[in-house]
Amino acid sequence: MRFSLRLNNDLAIAEYVAIAQAAEVAGFDQIWVSNDLFLRSAPVILQAVAHATQRIEVGTGILNPYTIHPAEIAMLAATMDEATGNRFNLGLAAGAGEFLKWVGIEGAQPLAAMRESVLAIRDLLRGERVAMEGSFLRWSGEAYLRFAAPRVTPIYIGAMGPKMLALTGEIADGALPLLFPPEHYFGVLPYVREGLAARSESLGMLDLAACIWVSLSTDGNAARRVLAEKVAYYGHALSPLILARLGVEQAEFRPIEQAVMVERDMDRAVSMVDDRMLRIGVMGTASDVIERLEPLIAAGVEHLSFGPPLGPDRLGRGIAHHDGSRSAGAGRWTCRSSRPGRSPGPAPPSRPPPRPAHRQRGVRSRW
Repeated sequence: MRFSLRLNNDLAIAEYVAIAQAAEVAGFDQIWVSNDLFLRSAPVILQAVAHATQRIEVGTGILNPYTIHPAEIAMLAATMDEATGNRFNLGLAAGAGEFLKWVGIEGAQPLAAMRESVLAIRDLLRGERVAMEGSFLRWSGEAYLRFAAPRVTPIYIGAMGPKMLALTGEIADGALPLLFPPEHYFGVLPYVREGLAARSESLGMLDLAACIWVSLSTDGNAARRVLAEKVAYYGHALSPLILARLGVEQAEFRPIEQAVMVERDMDRAVSMVDDRMLRIGVMGTASDVIERLEPLIAAGVEHLSFGPPLGPDRLGRGIAHHDGSRSAGAGRWTCRSSRPGRSPGPAPPSRPPPRPAHRQRGVRSRW
């Protein structure tokens, strides 16, 4: 079993460092930070996190090829791997149109943009010249990295729609599908499997992370408030597939969006978030979360990714023990990594040697 944390890029850098250090001690495998527009820069945050930790992998969750050019994304990936000892994972997605419109970007041809970007970035990291005449990228033979990348960085795709989920299964090293609600996993899986049928064996197995939102607290009202704030901010940008699963129309989020983005009145926005919308995530105690996620484990999920809001206390004091076991259900789950060669104890005092290229990575999946 693998475990990861996902955070939005709306916190102070010192808080990311504290959370990452606590997660590393608890045995989490990865930490991901979003790069949403007009908030803090994820690559800068991740560099600070990597400098303050020894083992945990760091990842962008996510970058898109519209606001950052794929050539610069390849540069960033190679440099981050060099800086972190090959602990960087590159999370990519087509971006949310609701947010891209803020800066006048249409986000056209998302499938072509993602396919061409992933393949081009991989080729650049291999040291190849990437002359392309695609529908999204048009590069000359002068498109190549002028330095040797440490490895071919693993690429995870953040997919929500059916076609993007299939593309993820076909070409990505890992998948970051948002499971809103967690039971949405069973709706996502058929599309991913469709892509796996066309997958090259050279890519190895897909690391499918079951990405969920959790708000942990023994105070039910406090847990609800934190989750409701996140739903209020992001709800209008959810995919039709997720909205259908929740039984919510996008139009229902418009007044909430107005309250958050225009009026900047979070209290009013939260008051309009109803119980159907809150089904997006899991709120309550550790026992509540474990109970809700047991069907996913039974179905073969081997990577659980816990995302914001996480709860009123993001460091989880009183929720999880630092020995890696949950405060409820201990013995059923453990936050110690189960990958071969991974020490079950705390991080070693010195930085580990660089990991090999992505084709040799031990990725996890049962199907």
